[in-house]
Amino acid sequence: MKFALSIVLLILALIALPFLMPGAGKQEGVDPESNLPWQIELDGRGGSKVFGLQPGVSTLADVRRALGDELEVAIVAAPQEVGALEAYYNQVPLGFVLAKLIVTVDASPEAISAMRERAVKAEYMESTTRKIRLHADDRAAVEGMPIRAIAVIPTVNLDEATVIQRFGPPGERLPVSDKRVHLLYPDKGLDVIVDGDGKELLQYVAPRDFALLRTPLAAAAPAR
Repeated sequence: MKFALSIVLLILALIALPFLMPGAGKQEGVDPESNLPWQIELDGRGGSKVFGLQPGVSTLADVRRALGDELEVAIVAAPQEVGALEAYYNQVPLGFVLAKLIVTVDASPEAISAMRERAVKAEYMESTTRKIRLHADDRAAVEGMPIRAIAVIPTVNLDEATVIQRFGPPGERLPVSDKRVHLLYPDKGLDVIVDGDGKELLQYVAPRDFALLRTPLAAAAPAR
């Protein structure tokens, strides 16, 4: 399953929660000024760090240590697709932000196929898309696998001006429609989807892996 599609499929199954409202995500023991979505550290070698995690380096176990143990793991698959191995939080504090967060695990199609054969349960999410629960042995094994990407889902509408205020001017602006646009930050490994008719989405990869986000957009772009 293509990376961008797998993220969208899981988003459709989740319920909205407060996001990017100052004070809305304050929780005891959480520093409201750290781990914010726009606090991206670059290592100068094509890597990045956000929310205390390094896409392409940190493992699923690192995610639990950084953000908490309330992490659900499953294979998300559309019909005729092998699927993607994903883990998500329904609610996690990112500084003063409360958000939904999804990580895509860097698992090969062969490994995912084998996990599907051992899976104990599958349930439908949206239409024919399925969420497949892992066998206990596989749940333990995937903890050591690296994460490929991180996605954060806002639940209040963000306009383009607010995104630029927080993240700076994008390296590329790619309109999809009159109301939907991708703001691309290759140097940060970030794609921010601003949607006037729906929910916004922030997707993070290591900058050296930005093609994971950009290539599907180029393939989907209408011919001119």
